[in-house]
Amino acid sequence: MIATANRLASVQEYYFSRKLREVAQMIQAGHPVINMGIGSPDLAPHPEVIDALSKAMEHPRANMYQSYQGLPELRSAIASFYQKHYQVNLDSNAEVLPLMGSKEGIMHISMAFLNQGDQVLFPNPGYPTYAAVTKLVEAEPLLYDLTAANHWQPDFEALEALDTSRVKIMWINYPHMPTGTEAQAETFDRLIAWAKTRNVLLVNDNPYSFVLTQKPQSILSRPGAMEVAIELNSLSKSFNMAGWRVGMLCGKATTIQAVLKVKSNMDSGMFFGVQQGAIAALQAEESWFESLNTIYRKRRKLVEKLATKLGAEFDPESVGLFVWAKLPKGAGDAEVFIDKILQEQHIFITPGTIFGSQGEGYIRFSLCVPEATIEDAIKRIES
Repeated sequence: MIATANRLASVQEYYFSRKLREVAQMIQAGHPVINMGIGSPDLAPHPEVIDALSKAMEHPRANMYQSYQGLPELRSAIASFYQKHYQVNLDSNAEVLPLMGSKEGIMHISMAFLNQGDQVLFPNPGYPTYAAVTKLVEAEPLLYDLTAANHWQPDFEALEALDTSRVKIMWINYPHMPTGTEAQAETFDRLIAWAKTRNVLLVNDNPYSFVLTQKPQSILSRPGAMEVAIELNSLSKSFNMAGWRVGMLCGKATTIQAVLKVKSNMDSGMFFGVQQGAIAALQAEESWFESLNTIYRKRRKLVEKLATKLGAEFDPESVGLFVWAKLPKGAGDAEVFIDKILQEQHIFITPGTIFGSQGEGYIRFSLCVPEATIEDAIKRIES
């Protein structure tokens, strides 16, 4: 047997890859499992997106290799989107890079900037991929804790005291997943000032800025941000296009060019029809986001009722595609708690522990479930 690379010893198969396989097996065995674990939007994209994809198939270049930088029209649509919604001016030729999903960007950014032994700051709790990719490129993960007592914002006293001589990148993610904490201008400003003094690259992962928020925000709209920050964004959550794999990286030209060096050696461009659909999506009016949020508000009320039935507490002001809930005292380990519900009530909920040690005692519900299905889940808990 051929030995695997040493780097694989530092990571495990992604939690949802393993758990969804278990859920699929239960469904195949005849158990009607309700999946409230993953944030995969179940709603359809805008009709104009589907129409753009269909019409694109008639184009003579539809099935050919595409530009490593994406269509100029797509880059222009991204720049216009940032100007319209975030009041950020971007040069579409130099400061925008379309990606096949923002998850791809996490790897590309890490490969472009990290050497063996470099350190990377990422939030606890936070998206597990930040840590996994850091380990895969043989850099060293360095956690910074977020707590409910501090409203899930960074502890700046702790950051100031930190030895950052080997820190190259700091991952931030506002609106925050899994907690649903909104972006705050003050937090962005303090992080920008801190990164400037430490020569650290800030990367804001920003896929949730239109879901149940008061106003979409981008770190790039803050003064001085372009000097030290870049931003990942995505069409997965706000446009119901998770399976299309369309993301983007925005920031200063030199940073984008460094990431392109990696990306251009890793893929051969995004499918033409997908790019045309993405252009149509980015041109959506405000009414599109409001129509989605009307649905998510209704679902959230029901999920809050479900959480209450389980004795869990939540922040009614949180945003995004999830409800982050604290388990009642005495509930025990979060993974044991959710496994019991999965086996007995056939409801899959995500344990907070997969997002880090600060997720202990918490669970996460997805809003990507129809109202009738959430009502069914409530009945199962009540019975």
